[in-house]
Amino acid sequence: MAKKFDAKKNFQKSLNDIGYVPLKKATDDTFKRIGFKSGLEVHQQLKTEKKLFCNCPSGIFHEDYDFDAEIIRHMRPTLSELGEYDGTALMEFKTRKNITYRLHNDTTCTYEIDDTPPFPINKQALEVALEISLLSKLNIVGEVHITRKQYLDGSIPTGFQRTAILGVEGEIPLKNKKVRLIQLSIEEDACREISDIGHNRIYKTDRLGTPLIETVTYPELFTPYELAEAAQVIRFLNRSTGKVSIGPGSGREDVNVSCKGGTRVEIKGVSYIKAIPVLSYIEAFRQFALLHLRDEVLLKQVSDIKNWKISHKEIDYRSFDFSYAPLKNAALDNKKIIAVNLPDFQGALSHFTQPKKPFADEIKGRLKVIACLERPNMITSEEFEIPYDNYIVDFEKIKQLLDAKNNDAQILFWADNEDVKTALEVIEERCKMALEGIPQETRKSLVDGTTIFERVLPGADRMYPDTDSAPIPLANDYIEKLKNNLPPFIEYRYEQLTKWEAPEDTYHYILRNNLNDIIEKIIVLGFNPKFVASFFGHYVKHTEGKYKKHVEFTYSIIYGMFKYLKMNNIDAEISKLMFPIIYKHPSMEFDSILNTLKFKKRSKSELLAPIDFLIEKFTEINKKSNNNDLEKWVMGQMHSMALGNIRLSELYKEVVEKKKEKLELK
Repeated sequence: MAKKFDAKKNFQKSLNDIGYVPLKKATDDTFKRIGFKSGLEVHQQLKTEKKLFCNCPSGIFHEDYDFDAEIIRHMRPTLSELGEYDGTALMEFKTRKNITYRLHNDTTCTYEIDDTPPFPINKQALEVALEISLLSKLNIVGEVHITRKQYLDGSIPTGFQRTAILGVEGEIPLKNKKVRLIQLSIEEDACREISDIGHNRIYKTDRLGTPLIETVTYPELFTPYELAEAAQVIRFLNRSTGKVSIGPGSGREDVNVSCKGGTRVEIKGVSYIKAIPVLSYIEAFRQFALLHLRDEVLLKQVSDIKNWKISHKEIDYRSFDFSYAPLKNAALDNKKIIAVNLPDFQGALSHFTQPKKPFADEIKGRLKVIACLERPNMITSEEFEIPYDNYIVDFEKIKQLLDAKNNDAQILFWADNEDVKTALEVIEERCKMALEGIPQETRKSLVDGTTIFERVLPGADRMYPDTDSAPIPLANDYIEKLKNNLPPFIEYRYEQLTKWEAPEDTYHYILRNNLNDIIEKIIVLGFNPKFVASFFGHYVKHTEGKYKKHVEFTYSIIYGMFKYLKMNNIDAEISKLMFPIIYKHPSMEFDSILNTLKFKKRSKSELLAPIDFLIEKFTEINKKSNNNDLEKWVMGQMHSMALGNIRLSELYKEVVEKKKEKLELK
């Protein structure tokens, strides 16, 4: 009798074989060993009044349930200029999705549902995009040509996105290197997805058509941390104009990752830069694990790779006692239950690909997306997440039914009759891909740092000219005029922070919120640069995290506060007490805020007068003390009175001096 296969032990062995370690334990040698290589496509919404190719307002969003009408569409692929179909388009067509769009009268017009040709491109959006192209040191094109990019997932009702390249071959600075940029494009944003269940996908169109730029880097980022740093620099650069949208979803990164011997895989729509390192690292190791699966398992066991194919049989569920809930429900819903045999694939389904995920998960993901089988959609002869015995699935009986050999693996899936053929095609196709290496694909990120299949990676066949839009010439004098009105380059922003001696932990907050200019204005008033930078990067940031911001608050009010303090010769330290009140009540007069704080203007002699008394008081109270805490106690007694009247550092020196005099008299 053959020895029972231990799927859990096989998963652990394959994990150990590739030498996977968590990112926090990874070293430069780890990244070099797996050949980590990556690039970015950074998408950023522009802050404009109208959308890109129509006159609908931009930046107005609605709740999922708030809509005035619905339309339903079915997408079909079209031939490219070369007479070929894009692989992504064919995959989406195979899903047979019903695409429903929820429309709102305030944000949607006939252009967006493809009943009207495009309006001329939004000049405000084009100008902002060109400014950012110049800040990215890109070479600006002489003429803007609008093209169509097919999207058959339904995220754009027309089935294509209008996009145009504005600049090529630029660069951005990182801490230890420069990274080249391939291009920057302007394009219309897609719909927001509400749900995707089975053959039904629902979108809302409020975001559709919002002006968007896409900055693309070369694959010159060789650690997950360089990748995140590059995303931050591009984000800071875009925000330095003050003309881009901020907030959740306004900036999104597509992260392209490969490993040594692997291929480009795109992690789509990463909204949080802090998630990039772990996502990219796990993806590189996923590819490394798939190459190990091919070279060390499949190529050594599969006897006939060229003619490899699956076999299958329908299961009569009345012959099995299924206690696994999804199987029981499938039987009750009269779904087909199909057993599939994978020749010579033993050990493959439980082979490590991602933390807590084996190769079987690659098949489950594609069954969800392409065959529209909601997860859980299958079980295997190599399950390990749920104890095998809990399934009460007799895979020995299934093996006999399939006439399987000892070295084969089996899959059991359930589906409606019309989805069975597609599901079988998906299973065979993904297994054949495992014999070849790593498929080029787009993947969706999950909160735990792993990813799932989203779609086949698009190719050049989906791009073609937009015959509804005329070329737009860009005159040299127009570009020169834009150059003369640019904000400082991002390198200068970093140089300013260094010159001001701003603490490094303030850089991210200051650059993210584009605060260099207002900090510079406050410094010009005569305030200490390090103090002002720290005030924003520490106190303002802390207050924002603690209290709800008033709708009328703007950072310019902070400039007004410092100007008021300067004019009234009030020390800047009191700003730390004033700001939380200003943040919640921005229309409140500064005089009233100081009255609320019970601030009283005092002369220096008036302030210093109580020091002698307080030193004597401390000595009297703490007769057994060695006076080491005297300065701290006196400062605590005088803090509220001194704040705003004298610098605390200056007051501390006076206390130390007075203490020294007292000791000398003794």
